[in-house]
Amino acid sequence: MYKRQGPAAAQPGVAAAAAAECSSAYKIEQKLASGTTWRMCWRYDSKAGMVLEDISYQPKGEAAPIKVLNSARLGQIHVPYDDGSVEYDDLTGFGFAQGLMNLDPGECPGGTIKSVKVPDSWDPDHSDVNGLCTTTRSRGHAYRMQGDSANKVYQAQGKDLLVYSVNQVGWYEYMTEWRFQDDGTITMNLGATGSLSYEDYDAGDGRGWPIGKGPRAQATSHSHNAFWRLDFALDGSSKNRVEQYDSTVTAAAQGQQTATVKTTRTPVTKELAGDAKSYRWWRMVSAVGKNKDWHPRSYEIVPGPSTKYPGRAFTKHDVYFTEYNPCEQFASNNTGSCAAGAGTSVDKWVNGQDLTHPVVWMNVGFHHIARDEDQQPMPVHWQGFSIAPRDVTAMNPLTPAELAGQNGHWEPGS
Repeated sequence: MYKRQGPAAAQPGVAAAAAAECSSAYKIEQKLASGTTWRMCWRYDSKAGMVLEDISYQPKGEAAPIKVLNSARLGQIHVPYDDGSVEYDDLTGFGFAQGLMNLDPGECPGGTIKSVKVPDSWDPDHSDVNGLCTTTRSRGHAYRMQGDSANKVYQAQGKDLLVYSVNQVGWYEYMTEWRFQDDGTITMNLGATGSLSYEDYDAGDGRGWPIGKGPRAQATSHSHNAFWRLDFALDGSSKNRVEQYDSTVTAAAQGQQTATVKTTRTPVTKELAGDAKSYRWWRMVSAVGKNKDWHPRSYEIVPGPSTKYPGRAFTKHDVYFTEYNPCEQFASNNTGSCAAGAGTSVDKWVNGQDLTHPVVWMNVGFHHIARDEDQQPMPVHWQGFSIAPRDVTAMNPLTPAELAGQNGHWEPGS
């Protein structure tokens, strides 16, 4: 808590996705050990901070990059306090982007730290910051499978491209992390570290937690409601389709050994404020591209753990699908030049428009009740979500060559 000081291999009829269009200084291209290549451009926004654009994925076996996203970035960090005293919109109200931190080489092991020019810098003499790390990291097993022979084990260790930056707001330091896995998954995380504010030790009545000697000094509890804004462009087209899937579980009927589960698909054709729940998920589907099995390419939205904050209308839902509008830039306290009466938060933009160019706003909440272990410094606490490829390739993109023929309904010896 803190007080603020101051203000694809081309399918028939489908063009292959182009490589990221930007100068070499703003290009990220990484081929991982498995043969997967990620490409993208980056830029730094005066309020949103790091923005990644023209993101494409090219696993081995695909002759051309498969475009995934036009852009990806944070959409807001909303911080209300449990005692009702204050709330902050860190991106648009309290200088998140201005607080970009210099990174020490030890914070980017084996990688590259890029220099970032902060637009509209509050300190013009120090507008260039060594603030963007790109590196690779292992994530453990990508898969493991016992083969037909007891002497044969198929296994691979997964690799990620990691892109991250650190921004200071008040006493907090936010780590904005993007993980691009060699299997096509993208994970977006926001980590909070730094310090507990020494000024916020006056909470009571269940609105804080005693930190330090005795029971009297209670650090004020608060929420971090992080939004991400994703503009998809599967196979190079922004005209993607949104689908919602729900499964219904029915108790076992006579003669059945267990319950039955039926999954239904609902096309989402108009703007939607969606709520995650058990047996529900969404995917963004390409309108123009298919994999080598002739299945439409898509990315599934995989929500992470979240404590949904009910105190504001724009935080009452887990995901929003809105029609693209260039003025709709931030999930709350929006500073885009929208028309009068358009509303300044994402909930106001869900008003029945047809979805032809859908934008995804993901809301992941974290309720921070401090603990003694949060000092000093405070360990990183993470919140985030993933998007996972669903039918982007015909098989696991990391499939070993010996198993390449085992696609679909195959049988041993076939």
